[in-house]
Formats: sequence, structure tokens, C-alpha cells
Amino acid sequence: MLAPWPVALPLVAAAFLAGLGDKLPRRLADAIAIGAAAITALCCALLLAGPPVVYWFGGIQPRSGTAIGIDFAIDANGAGLAVLSSLLILAALFFSLKYFDKPAHMFQVLLLVFLAGLCGFSLTGDLFDLFVFFEVMSAAAFGLCAYKSREVGPLQGAINFAVTNTAGAFITLSGIALLYSRTGALNLSHMHRMIAGHDDSLVLAAAALVCTGFLVKAAIVPFQFWLADAHAAAPTPACIVFSGAMVEAGLYAVARLQGALFGLPQLRTPLLAAGVATCLVGAVMCFAQRHLKRLLAFSTIAHAGVILCGIAVLEPGGLSGAGLYVVGHGLVKAALFLCAGMLLHRLQSIDELALHGRGREVPWVGVLFALGGLLLAGAPPTAMFFGDGAIHHALEAHPIARFAVTVASIATGAAVLRACGRIFLGLGPREPDAPGGGEQDEEPETEAAPIPWSMWVPAAFLLALAIGSAWLPREHAGSAAARMLDAHSWATQVLDRAQPAMPSPPPEEPLAKGLAHAALTVGLAIALALLTLFRKRLPEILRGPVRAVWNPLAGSLRALHTGAVGDQVAWLTLGVAALGASLVFS
Repeated sequence: MLAPWPVALPLVAAAFLAGLGDKLPRRLADAIAIGAAAITALCCALLLAGPPVVYWFGGIQPRSGTAIGIDFAIDANGAGLAVLSSLLILAALFFSLKYFDKPAHMFQVLLLVFLAGLCGFSLTGDLFDLFVFFEVMSAAAFGLCAYKSREVGPLQGAINFAVTNTAGAFITLSGIALLYSRTGALNLSHMHRMIAGHDDSLVLAAAALVCTGFLVKAAIVPFQFWLADAHAAAPTPACIVFSGAMVEAGLYAVARLQGALFGLPQLRTPLLAAGVATCLVGAVMCFAQRHLKRLLAFSTIAHAGVILCGIAVLEPGGLSGAGLYVVGHGLVKAALFLCAGMLLHRLQSIDELALHGRGREVPWVGVLFALGGLLLAGAPPTAMFFGDGAIHHALEAHPIARFAVTVASIATGAAVLRACGRIFLGLGPREPDAPGGGEQDEEPETEAAPIPWSMWVPAAFLLALAIGSAWLPREHAGSAAARMLDAHSWATQVLDRAQPAMPSPPPEEPLAKGLAHAALTVGLAIALALLTLFRKRLPEILRGPVRAVWNPLAGSLRALHTGAVGDQVAWLTLGVAALGASLVFS
């Protein structure tokens, strides 16, 4: 049975490398790590290709509808997230082959532990194991963030990351304890049957606590403050799994809990409001950055808001769109981070202003970067394009959310294209004339050298996969989303060992409408990037009002992102209180 292998295999490989990695030839250690990730990706792909599976460890089956053992409840959404995560880890391992001057077997160990935790998290059907696997992943993520521990910045970023996310974990654990006190169970389907129709204050409070911890992992406003610091501190190969897998995993947990456990219509409004705020805050902060990794990190926040808006409508169309969006975004964003890493490796800087015109030395990196920016803005053909169309279709009754989602696509795409024009084409004013976020440049992780194949091949491969993802079967994604939101049907398979019928997929948005919307967002992203680069040529009568609005807005949001861990915990406390109050008093 394949179900346990995506967790067991990377853990065994990680343990072997942790014990013997420094005694092995570097190429052998690299081969073991890459082989383990590749086989894990193959196992997850086989699970994705098959029907939904319920695997009970030790063969301990439910009795009379009561879950006694621990299970993996594998559907297309969980298996798809595991496949995506495996591919991103594989790309990170390839990229890191020549990225560190010294052997990096401990970096490989952390990546493999992260992969094992993420696969277990994606596949489990037990609420407590969902929490445990996420904390395994988080512990590895803290180590990845602090990998450059001889520098002050990575240690500070890792501490903020660890404190904020550990506080979120304790909040989630408190919610699990409340649910266990009510139901005496931890299996998601068993718990659903126990609380179905009993949406009292205890269940609502538990839902708020459990969801808060995962919203912290997903960097949803007002829990987003840790993300940019963690990305700026972590080595570039680690950033692709933070943005492409960890954030998406937090959002997957919210969707999974809402579909398989709570089914609370009261969650729609607070989740939608948080999604809108996240889209807008992430978009503004992304466009205000000059440090490329922070720019990409804030774009991840904006796109996490888009995904949450799709989840929040609690309809199969929005959820299937969110799933497709996750696939496209994870692949594109990972490729962009690898492009930033290649610039840091070759040109010893990651500051957009300091790199003005220097990217001409590596024009093919500029091609990859520009392509990633266009796809990030919503250009077809990718799964992200189709997911964006499905989300917009699902948000027809929510015009404010549709506007926020559109702004996120335009602003993040424009920020990447602006940086591309400045770095690779030498467009725009030179410093100190150009505005920026005031961030310090990053210390190079390697000596300046030509870019090896092990760095550019993964970036090109991820972008090729992103384009190829446009041919994913959208009908299957729609059916899987409908099944995910049908807790009764899922419980029937898990607890009663029955095989319910696959629900019909939701209607798709007409392709013409999606293409028109993509043309709008991509066109406006290009226009905004060019207007920013050539703003000095615009008349003062136009620049003055823009400055009057932009400078206070960007300055106020930047002032909130202090980097102080106490401020982040204070915002976390405010967020959980607001979410709990919105549910209890709704």
C-alpha cells in the first residue's frame, strides 16, 4: 500500500543523512536526498491518479461507525498538495547542489523532514495528527530559516517565525482540546458526526481557535507579519517551499476543516473579510519593496488572500478554483524565487536598485523572470489562470472581493515586471531617485560565479510545469472540491467503508470571460510597471495626486511591519479575538 510511503521514505532518508551525511561523498549524499524526494513525488502522483483511499494503520478499522485507529484519508486535494510539495522540494534540492560552498547535508535533512511532515499533513484524516504533522513541518522550517545562523538577520527572522507560529500552534491545540472534550474523538469524520447540527458556543469557539493557528501559517492578515522576515532570512531554496507549500498548506487545512468537520456558514463572512484585507495589504506592500525576496514574499501574502477568497465562499466552484490557483501559484512563485537566487549568486545582490542594468549579464534569467511576472499577473495558459477565472466566477455576489482579487493580480505582476525592467533592461531612474522600501541588501550565500545548470534547469522546469498545468482536468478538480465540502459523504467512506458516488463538478466560467479578465490584469500590470519606471516623464499634475495617496498608504503599512515579535503576537491576539467574536456573535 502506497499511503505510508510519502511520510516514511523521506524520514528514513533524513535520518540516514543526519547520521552519516558528513561521512559520505557529497555526490552520494546529494543523490540520496534527490532520490528520496523523487520517489516520494512518484508515490504521491500514483495516489493522486487513483480513487479516494482510506488507509487504517495497523488494520484497525472502525467499529459501528466509531473510529478506533488512525487513518490516512486521501482525496485528490490532499494528494495534489503532496505532489506539488514533493516537486518543489525536488527543485530546491537540485538548486542547492551548487548553491552552498560547503556540503549541505543538514540542509537536505531539513528539507526531507519538511517534506515528510507536509505529506503526512496532506493525507491524514485525524485532527490531532494534522496538528502534529504541521508542527513537524514547522520545526524543520524554523531550522531552514535559521540555516545561516552565523548572521544576525537569519537568527532574528527565525526567532520571529518560531515565536509567532508556535503561539498559533498553541491556539490550535487549545481548539483541538475543546473539540475532544465535546466529542471524545479525534478522527475528522467521527467528530463531524458528533457535532453535526450542534453549532453551540463551544464548537464555534473551537472552530475559531483551530482555524486561527492555520491562518497564522498561511500568513493571512493580521497574522502575516512573520512571512517577509522569514523569507528575507532564509536561504533561497528554502523560500520556495515556504511560499509554494507551507502557506498553501495552512489554507488547505482551513478548507479541509470547514469541509470535513465544521461546515459552518458563519465562517463565510470573516474568512472573506480576511481574504480581502490580505489581498490589498499584500499587494501594496509587494509594490513598495526593492528587496526581491521580500517583494516575492509579500506577493505570496496577496495571493494567499486570493486563495482564501475562493475558499471562503464555501462553494465547489470557488474551492476548485482555489485548488487550481494553488498549483499554478506554487510553481510560478518557486521559479521566481530561484531566479532571485541566481541573481544573488551571480551578481552578489538582491536589491532591485543596486542591480539596475546589471542583469544584462544574464539575459536568459530575465526571460524567465519576465515570464514568471506575466504568469503571476494571470496570463494564460496555467492552472493559475483557470483558478483565477473560477474564483472570480464564484465571487459574482461579492464585488469588493472580486476587486481585491483583481488588485492583487495587477500589483504583484506589476512589481515583478518593474523589477525585471529595471534589472535586465536598465529602465527607470537610478538610485537614489527611485523609491524603495529602505530594506538592506542581502549577504551573498556563495562566491560570485557563473550560473550552473543545476540552478537554471529547476527554474525553467517549474515554469514549464506551470504552463503544462493548464491541461489539468478541471472537471476532476470541481468534483473533488464538491466531495471535499460534503462531510456526510466523506464520513460514509471513512467510517462505514461505503463508496459514495462522485459528485458532479460545478459549472465552469466561460473561457472568453476568463481570457478577457486575464487581458485586463496583464495589460494593467504592464502599464503600471512602465508608468512607475518612467514616472519622471509624467507631468507633475499627475504625479502629485498619486504621491499624496501612495506615500501615506505605503508608509503606514510599512510602519506596522516593525519586525518586533511582541507586535506580531499582539496582532495575533487581536486576530483570534476578532475571529472568535465574529463567530460566537454571528
